[in-house]
Amino acid sequence: MVALKPQVLSAAVEAVGEAILITSPDLASSGPRIEYANPAFTRMTGYALNEIVGRSPRILQGPNTDRAMLDHLRAALAAGRSFQGEAVNYRKDGTEYVVEWLITPVRDAGGQITHWVSAQRDITERRLAEAVQQRLLDEVNHRVNNTLATVQSMALQTLRAAPCAENTRVAFLDRLFALSRVHDLLARAHWTGAALKTLAAAQLAPHQGKDPERVRASGPELLLRSGAAVALGIALHELAANAAMHGALSVPGGQVRLDWAIRKAETGERLWLCWVESGGPPVPRTPARRGFGMRLIEHGLTRELRAETRLLFEPTGLRCDIDAPLEAVAEAHSDDR
Repeated sequence: MVALKPQVLSAAVEAVGEAILITSPDLASSGPRIEYANPAFTRMTGYALNEIVGRSPRILQGPNTDRAMLDHLRAALAAGRSFQGEAVNYRKDGTEYVVEWLITPVRDAGGQITHWVSAQRDITERRLAEAVQQRLLDEVNHRVNNTLATVQSMALQTLRAAPCAENTRVAFLDRLFALSRVHDLLARAHWTGAALKTLAAAQLAPHQGKDPERVRASGPELLLRSGAAVALGIALHELAANAAMHGALSVPGGQVRLDWAIRKAETGERLWLCWVESGGPPVPRTPARRGFGMRLIEHGLTRELRAETRLLFEPTGLRCDIDAPLEAVAEAHSDDR
């Protein structure tokens, strides 16, 4: 490795955009003393170099500085370790800013700490942007939940007076609740997507009962896109509801197995899901007429996810195969297959 001249290193530190602070190693009650600060540090804090040299970095602390964070910092430095964190600091004019810092010890040939070097960055604007984004997400979640609650209330009032069968009322409300469960998962993840394993557990839980073997789901970790989470979440609900009314979950001892995997194909990676029922009542031949749920699974997933879907009415129980391009459903996926 080429040994750079001290003046080259000094010029680099002076020109770098991040604030650099070098202090003495002292960790006594008065704290370390500032020995050097680069121009980026003076611009960030408003202090001139001659105003801070010889003083403690504690002059930057104030009422809103997180004391717990400072305690963690002191413990790390006392143990001779590097430390990364963030806190509220105060400029010379008294205004607050949020600083992110990485403090590293410099040791001599004998291993003794001779200085602390702190690389610092003002992240105030980033934190403000994150706060605005969080408020917007909270507002979206609030509006979505209110809308769903309104729809559920209107549906209850309408169906209560409508001349329709009880099973129609139940099916419609169950679909609303299934949609609400998906939205809850997405809201908790700030609408970045939902894990397939978590989605399956949420939609199958109402039919699980006390027997953990009654409904089983397994497959690799996979983060679904928001739209895919809604489409697959409703499909899983329809399969489970059909199983509870007509299939394996309508009788004691019946079981459902849901498996998924990521497979390679000539056209790229694909997500394969397989729903298999067993131990239920005899399955009639392929029905001439499909109900709403079956039509939604067969045609809705094709439209939403470009999926190929097959419903097989086998003697041992219903089987549903869903095969979709991975890029249409997933935000990211694990390489552990």
